[in-house]
Amino acid sequence: MRNYEVMYIINPNLDDANRVALIEEMHSIITNAGGSIVKVDEWGLRELAYEINDLRRAYYVVVDFAVGVEGLNEFDRLMRINSNIVRYTIINKEEIK
Repeated sequence: MRNYEVMYIINPNLDDANRVALIEEMHSIITNAGGSIVKVDEWGLRELAYEINDLRRAYYVVVDFAVGVEGLNEFDRLMRINSNIVRYTIINKEEIK
C-alpha cells in the first residue's frame, strides 16, 4: 500500500445529505479495497479560481489515504465518471518526499 492525497471538488448544488452520502461513498471505495482513510479535511464551499461548467463556487474536500494499486485505479475510475465530482487530483505522497 502507498500513501496518497486527493483533493476533489463537489457540485455545490447538492444538498447536505446528498453531499455527505457522496463523500462517504467515495471513501468507502478506498476502505472496501483494503485501504484506510488517514485524514479528511473538508474545506467547505469556496470560490473557484475560474468558472467550471457554469459554476463559480464548489465544495472542497482533501483526503489522505493509503491503498493498493487496484484500489487506487478503481477510486480513480469512479471519481472520473461521477457527475457530482467537478474536478479532482490524486498525488502520490511518497514521490514528493
